[in-house]
Amino acid sequence: MPDTSPTVRRSLFLHAPIRRTPRVMLEQMLALVDDDTPADGPQGPVALLERRLAELLGKEAALFFPSGTMAQQTALRVHADRRGRRTFAAHPQSHLDTWEEQGYNAVHGLRLRRTGDLHELMTTADLAAIGEPLAAAVWELPQRDIGGLLPTWDELCEQVALVRATGAAAHLDGARLWEAQSYYRRPFDEIAALFDTVYVSLYKSLQGVRGAVLASDAATVEVARVWRQRLGGGIRDAWPLALAALVHLDTLADAMPAYREHAIAIAAAINAEGTARACPDPPQTPLFHIHLPAGRRAIEQAGQAILAEHGIQLWGRVRSSSEPGRCAFEVSVGENAMDFTPDEVVSLILDVLDRAASLEAAPM
Repeated sequence: MPDTSPTVRRSLFLHAPIRRTPRVMLEQMLALVDDDTPADGPQGPVALLERRLAELLGKEAALFFPSGTMAQQTALRVHADRRGRRTFAAHPQSHLDTWEEQGYNAVHGLRLRRTGDLHELMTTADLAAIGEPLAAAVWELPQRDIGGLLPTWDELCEQVALVRATGAAAHLDGARLWEAQSYYRRPFDEIAALFDTVYVSLYKSLQGVRGAVLASDAATVEVARVWRQRLGGGIRDAWPLALAALVHLDTLADAMPAYREHAIAIAAAINAEGTARACPDPPQTPLFHIHLPAGRRAIEQAGQAILAEHGIQLWGRVRSSSEPGRCAFEVSVGENAMDFTPDEVVSLILDVLDRAASLEAAPM
């Protein structure tokens, strides 16, 4: 059957297909290699990526994984086995719990101690109140599902020190570490030094294809290598995934401050108009949420109409709200969102809301 889905010409959504066509991505990847570049081995793209990220993060070693889910579960398994403890702490909306089907428990027999309020950042007091031995605690920086919030640097240092004093490990879910660094404005290795293990995604900020890297001391990485093989992640010919991540590795950190400033400008324009609401206000990173006074289904239909008429995509996914008749979507500012002025985003949101209101008012 022919593909009849609307063509995306412009998009606020970071992972829209407009800059991610096979030809564009392959051309970018081919620019990094020549006829003598080996596919595998110590000079191949995977080994190069591992060395580059270990150096960036100030860790002894780094290991490629085909997915962040596998990388993070491996890190927690290693920490749990070393300490003889099966419980780890994380925010109630941790990616490990919300998006990964509780694989930490189904595969590894680990238990999550959900720590803190569902809609607020985990605090030092929350961690101090746990009262049971932990294998590890996880910090997701930024905390995606509550709008990209982060603790202050002093709060983060205090929390990590508290956890480590109990004998537990500190693990960083740094899938969006480049966004977090634009807020902390500290070298990557200084941020990573707080943590025993650090995971970074190769396709979120870096806009690669898929994959992840786990960085730590050499001994931990060697144990993680065993678990990667056990979980089916020791794949050969992973070089295309590594190459795709290397494309933006040298340029992303320099671009991220401008993305953050544009996110702040878009959020300010939305909140000044007042019909919708951008949170947090102001955004701490290039990632924030836009909350809309309309139901999810009507908003989705309205967004599809705008895409069909104008080729403009506003989101990847709309989420319902605990408050009836409201919903929200995430904006992660990158190259795509830089094509929109703040005023244009406001106009598009008002258009969506007008269409949604007509849909909700229509007789059933």
